[in-house]
Amino acid sequence: MEKQIGKQSVRFENPPYIMSSAAIVGQKEGEGPYGKFFDEILNDDKAGCECWEEAEGKLQEMAANKALSKSGLEKKDIRYIVAGDLLGQLMASSFGLMKLEIPMFGIYGACSTMGESISIASMLVDGGYADNILAITSSHFASAEKQFRFPLGYGSQRKMASTWTVTGSGAVIISSEKMAQKANMSDKNKVHITGITTGKIVDFGVKDSMNMGACMAPAAADLIEAHLTDFHAKPEDYDKIITGDLGSVGQRVLLDLLRDKGYDISDRHMDCGLEIFDAETQDTHAGGSGCGCSAVTLSAYILKQLAEKNWKKVLFVPTGALLSKVTFHEGQSVPGIAHGIVIESI
Repeated sequence: MEKQIGKQSVRFENPPYIMSSAAIVGQKEGEGPYGKFFDEILNDDKAGCECWEEAEGKLQEMAANKALSKSGLEKKDIRYIVAGDLLGQLMASSFGLMKLEIPMFGIYGACSTMGESISIASMLVDGGYADNILAITSSHFASAEKQFRFPLGYGSQRKMASTWTVTGSGAVIISSEKMAQKANMSDKNKVHITGITTGKIVDFGVKDSMNMGACMAPAAADLIEAHLTDFHAKPEDYDKIITGDLGSVGQRVLLDLLRDKGYDISDRHMDCGLEIFDAETQDTHAGGSGCGCSAVTLSAYILKQLAEKNWKKVLFVPTGALLSKVTFHEGQSVPGIAHGIVIESI
């Protein structure tokens, strides 16, 4: 079986299983449409910590431990962690996961990090380099605003095109078929990853850091076109094509760009940023964003739909805006990136 297909995709010979998942979120997220699906909702968005950054690390620690307990595995059973976040030097992942004492790959893909971590973990498992890997990421509204925009105390006004960074951490344990069989997973709950498409950095010259959807949509369109081309697939082959956090502005740009390329995904497109908050009762302007947005939606809701056979096959496309405080102040544009994961129920 040829694993490398097309220009930027991989089809797995030994599709890794998703053994378990966990989603820990903040209060605002818990009040949204998916509130009943999350494993835990914080009563205090500081999680009892001294600062926002420490709280985000705590979210990762909680999500990792919850995923472990749900899988029936112990820390010693996990070969690697693949993790990242939005904060400088991946501080939430580094400090939050340190106590686990598990070998770790620290990665950065902005808000596409969950897609990148699952891609790397899946290739390692398919290649026989690990039997169990924890893929995890997080974001926090307050820590992200503090780093990339303005401290909350400043009280700056947000544009209507802006999105609201999700406070949350999502984790999945990706395992080999051998480990899934050993765990005696019931057929009705089996979900595996059959392929990936790795995205390229795409820059349409957008410089508005308050309009992340417009920055990321070109990368999402490029990724989806590349994926369909590499796999000789059609949009109709998927129950859902799910982007990470384009929001209402980015969704319109994505659909227009894909129509120009000859693809219409409007009847099956879903964006995690548009789903996680209630647009009518929770004022988040264009929707949700952040690494945690796609991660908690996948961990709490998307995988549940696949496990329960409501969906058979989805293309999960977390999206990221490669924004830097330095490049922003130097007047550079904000490039985007996206990664595609094919997830199927068995």
